Amino acid sequence: MTDEIQTEPAIPENTRCGFVALVGAPNAGKSTLLNALVGTKVSIVTHKAQTTRAQIRGVVTEGEGQIVFIDTPGIFTPKRRLDRAMVGAAWSGAGDADVVAFILDAEKGVTPEIEALIEGLAQVPHPKVLVLNKVDLINPEKLLTLAKDLNEKLDFERTFMISALRGSGVGDFLAWGLKRIPLGPWHFPEDQLTDLTLALTAAEVTREKLFLRIHDEIPYNATVETEKFTIQKDGSYRIDQVVYVTRDTHKKIILGAGGQTIKAIGAAAREELMQMYEVPVHLFLFVKVREKWGDDPERYREMGLEWTK
Repeated sequence: MTDEIQTEPAIPENTRCGFVALVGAPNAGKSTLLNALVGTKVSIVTHKAQTTRAQIRGVVTEGEGQIVFIDTPGIFTPKRRLDRAMVGAAWSGAGDADVVAFILDAEKGVTPEIEALIEGLAQVPHPKVLVLNKVDLINPEKLLTLAKDLNEKLDFERTFMISALRGSGVGDFLAWGLKRIPLGPWHFPEDQLTDLTLALTAAEVTREKLFLRIHDEIPYNATVETEKFTIQKDGSYRIDQVVYVTRDTHKKIILGAGGQTIKAIGAAAREELMQMYEVPVHLFLFVKVREKWGDDPERYREMGLEWTK
């Protein structure tokens, strides 16, 4: 009888690896597209603009190719320090990529904000592709006119027409990307889908449930941080998180009468986290008032953003 020798899976020769940045205006569908490309949820999605605050990376490995897709915050005219940090993260993601994919909500078309965004993209030296999203919501004739007009404004290498929500056209975009990225070693193991830690993923999931539950009462004056993430002896996860808000009135809204709102947010987050991690999850949420968390460098580091004076 001989012992079995276990070997690591062989990595194909002549591998390809590259970074593709997904950039666009808020609510263009970048996060939905990232999740569709990866095949699972790695970036939170809500109806709120500017839900994505920092760069989120999703990894797709197929055959010899590995693409690291960078979901970036929506690009808009910044007014606050947090806004500037988010837009800065988006342009940084575009600058660091091998290919920049401009995601446009086809139904909304070209607005003055999009015109300004295109001017900024023109300064990015990397190859660019146009990805028209939500094409199922627009007349085909208008869609073709939109594609023609945009290609006249900027030199796009390719144009893709997709519905990220329905998944149509996503495979064509992915297949093209796998051939377009340069030769090189993979950056991540074959089975890794994102660079987010378990703690950061948990914070993002809770923030999504918070935004979906609270709607418009607390626009962007809230953030979620995982203070402790403990793998317990029985294999379950204990997660302690803090929701930071800027006003006591916001704290009361999040807590709700008798603590019912925060309980509902926690229950929704816990359910999704158990599905993601496939282990029991014990989630404990606390709400704290920190009036100027938007000016706190430590909060920016926690979010993966650069703090500037």
